[in-house]
Amino acid sequence: MSTEESTKQPLWIQDRDTVISNDADVQWRYQTRPDYSYTNQYLKKESKYNHPEGSLEAIVQNLVRTFEMEASYKTNPQQWVSIVAEKFRMTTNGGLAYTADDVADVGTYNLFLGDTEHYKSTAETFESSAKIFHEAFPNGFLWELIEVLSGPPNVTFKWRHWGTFSGPYKEHAPTGETVEVFGVSIARVNDDLKILSLEHFFDNGSFLNKLATGCPFHANQ
Repeated sequence: MSTEESTKQPLWIQDRDTVISNDADVQWRYQTRPDYSYTNQYLKKESKYNHPEGSLEAIVQNLVRTFEMEASYKTNPQQWVSIVAEKFRMTTNGGLAYTADDVADVGTYNLFLGDTEHYKSTAETFESSAKIFHEAFPNGFLWELIEVLSGPPNVTFKWRHWGTFSGPYKEHAPTGETVEVFGVSIARVNDDLKILSLEHFFDNGSFLNKLATGCPFHANQ
């Protein structure tokens, strides 16, 4: 696909850095545009699936990455270009349906993980949860699409989330291993390919168990 053809695509299915550079007057969570230049180098080096530009896989991957960026860094869901804000709902493993405002207020980590043995979302804020996982994965907790199983309007796809556990997770020391999470999601989209709802299915317990395998810091003292 040529550059000219790419720019004719809706903004929200282009590369997320293009979305960021084209967003004006956005209410950014940390008062500045996010910069993915550091984690992009690891994404480029460690990705296992390189989808051709313009393919359905590349389009869906761009859309989901844009949503993740907006959910993480834009405080006003009305400014999220990837979704239909007033209709948007998100569920994890068949649980409660959350609105875009819920996502913006609480954060995706808290809504994805809930209260478990190794993580208690009700005790964390958006900012504290982001800090916990940014510390555990200083090179980024990266995401890529594996395969699209069905196309619009109900886009079903497999994905991979991964990162190097090289920083502390709560009281647990880093192990240096690559932690991977695999899942399936269903994105219901409108005719403009904006997201109406997201359903995620993955084993969050396995993910957290891997982070809790590091020796507690007090055991080394």
